[in-house]
Amino acid sequence: MQVQDVPISKGRRQGAALRTEIPWRWYAWGRIKKSRYYYAMFAIPFLYFILFSYVPMSGIVIAFKNYNVFDGIAGSPWVGFKYFREFLSDPYFFTLIRNTMLIGLYQILFAFPAPIILALLLNELRHTGFKRLVQTVSYLPHFLSTVVVCGIIVNFASFDGLINQFLAFLGLEPIHFLMMPEWFRTIYISSEIWQGIGWGSIIFLAALTGIDSQLYEAATIDGANRWRQMFHVTLPGIMPTIVIMLLFSIGAIMAVSFEKVLLLSNGSNFATSDIISTYVYRRGLVSSDFSYATAVGLFNSVIALVFLTIGNYLSRKASETSLW
Repeated sequence: MQVQDVPISKGRRQGAALRTEIPWRWYAWGRIKKSRYYYAMFAIPFLYFILFSYVPMSGIVIAFKNYNVFDGIAGSPWVGFKYFREFLSDPYFFTLIRNTMLIGLYQILFAFPAPIILALLLNELRHTGFKRLVQTVSYLPHFLSTVVVCGIIVNFASFDGLINQFLAFLGLEPIHFLMMPEWFRTIYISSEIWQGIGWGSIIFLAALTGIDSQLYEAATIDGANRWRQMFHVTLPGIMPTIVIMLLFSIGAIMAVSFEKVLLLSNGSNFATSDIISTYVYRRGLVSSDFSYATAVGLFNSVIALVFLTIGNYLSRKASETSLW
C-alpha cells in the first residue's frame, strides 16, 4: 500500500477550510472551556478592580459640580474648575503637597531598596533551615493590620515605652517621639520598612531563581568572588524587575497610607503628618464638602499619573524596560 504525499500548502488550505466551516462562536467557546480554570482565576482580580476601581470613577464628575445630596449628581449645577482653584489658593496647599511628596520620596529612597537588599542577602544563605526561618519571620508583619501596627508603634514610642526605657538604661533623656513633628516621617518610614520588607522581597526572590546558574559558574572561573558576582551577575539579572517595581513605586508616590497617618497623627505633629488623603477625609467625610474633597482627590491622582508617565518615559529612554 502506497501512501500518497500531500503537499504542505494543500494541507494548510484544507485545515483553513475546515476551520471556516466551524462557527466562530463554537471555536471561541472551545478555547474558553479548555482554559476555564485560568479564566476563573483571572475573574477574581478582574471583578475586584472593576467594582472598586473603575465603577467608582463615575463619581469624579461631582468635582466639577456643586454637589448636593438631595439633588443628586444629575441635579447638581456645574461649577467647572471652581474647587480646583480653591484648593490651589488654599493656605495649606504647599504644606499638604510637601508632606505627601516627602513621605512618598522617602519611601522610594529607603523602603523600596530594603526588600531588594533582603532578597540578595537571603540568596547568599546556604543553610536552608535558617533561610526559611528568616523568610517566615520577615513575612509576619505584613499580615498585621494597620491598627495593630500603629498600636505597637504607639506603645513602643510613647514617653514611657520600650524605646525610652532603653534610652533611660543608657543614661539618655526620654524623647516624646509622637509629639515631635521632626520624628513623624522617621517613625512612619521605619514602620513601613519593618512591615513590608519581607513581603516585598518575594518578587525579587522569584526573579533571582530565573538567573542562569551557568553565569555564576562562568564568573567563578573568571575569578569573581561573591561580592563581584552580586554586582555583575545577580543585580543585572533582576534589573528589569527592579525597574518595573520602581515605576510602580513612583506611580504611588502620592498614595501615602491614609490609615497609618491618621492613626499616628495628632495635634503636636500635625505640621509634618497632615497629607492630602487626611485632608480629603476631613473635608469630605467630616465637613461633608464632597465636591471639594473629590476635586482634591482627583488632583492628587493626576499628579501621580504625571509622575508615573515621566518615570516610564525616562525608563524607556535609559533602558529597554517600561510599563508601556
